[in-house]
Amino acid sequence: MRTASVSLDLDNLWAYLKTHGDSSWESRPSFLATAVPRLLDVFGEHRLTTTVFVVGADAERDDGAQAVRDVVAAGHEVANHSWGHEPWLHRYSRAELEAELVRAEDALVAAGAARPVGFRGPGYSVTPVLLELLASRGYRYDASTLPTWIGPLARAYHNRTAQNPSAGDLFGGFGKVFTPNKPYRWGGTGLVELPVTTMPLLRVPIHGAYLLQLHQISPRLARGYFRAALRLCLATGTAPSLLLHPTDVLSGAEAPGMEFFPGMAVPGSQKVALLGWVLSLLRKHFDVVGTGTQVDRLTLLRERSVELCG
Repeated sequence: MRTASVSLDLDNLWAYLKTHGDSSWESRPSFLATAVPRLLDVFGEHRLTTTVFVVGADAERDDGAQAVRDVVAAGHEVANHSWGHEPWLHRYSRAELEAELVRAEDALVAAGAARPVGFRGPGYSVTPVLLELLASRGYRYDASTLPTWIGPLARAYHNRTAQNPSAGDLFGGFGKVFTPNKPYRWGGTGLVELPVTTMPLLRVPIHGAYLLQLHQISPRLARGYFRAALRLCLATGTAPSLLLHPTDVLSGAEAPGMEFFPGMAVPGSQKVALLGWVLSLLRKHFDVVGTGTQVDRLTLLRERSVELCG
């Protein structure tokens, strides 16, 4: 059976508010104590071992450290999602990027995780310098790319709804549609890039927030959309790497201040039901693992292919 992966970006309430320009983020409001047990229950129900990309600043606080311990105890990989979760890492200097990686690594290890070997930049933010640093620090893979054309539309939505709009190149440009939708290696670094899968051919996102926005219009539409995406993945030989967020299981009342975020009008119970259906359908067609395991399997297949050719 083909391999697919599921990963969770453990973005906290304060991180969403910060990007949105809401000054209340400074008090570091958190929904981890509600979201993490619920997500782990869903993963356990579907017998999934996933990868959780954790923000270092959260791992330094009590509820975040507890979340790391719970994730590790459940057998999931913990990976690096930066320290401060700023979706503009591409504006950082080399020294700032290295400090960001180091501080996050130290926080994750102190909370009880193994030293991370996978990284995902917040807001799909990645640069050649960042990739060089990851390789030099022993990372095996990056998962920061979203091969789609909707970046400028997402930026326009952000700027329209944010209390402190950020212009520039936030969320990337239309050119991202030309980046690969399948795993590849970054030349010169040896790092495997595992893109967040978008719908083959159409290159539109298929992860949680987009499904929930469709579900808000019509549950039938959301399910039909995801079925179509999996059919295209199977037809094109694309092994899906599906991205989840805590908002995929939280109601609007459980994430105060996030009314601007897609899908927050959907009740939490309906979100959990939709996620369970998505995972069941994915498992019907694929052997579902975490991103680190998917990369390991791809690397092993490549090595075996080289041996056979040699």
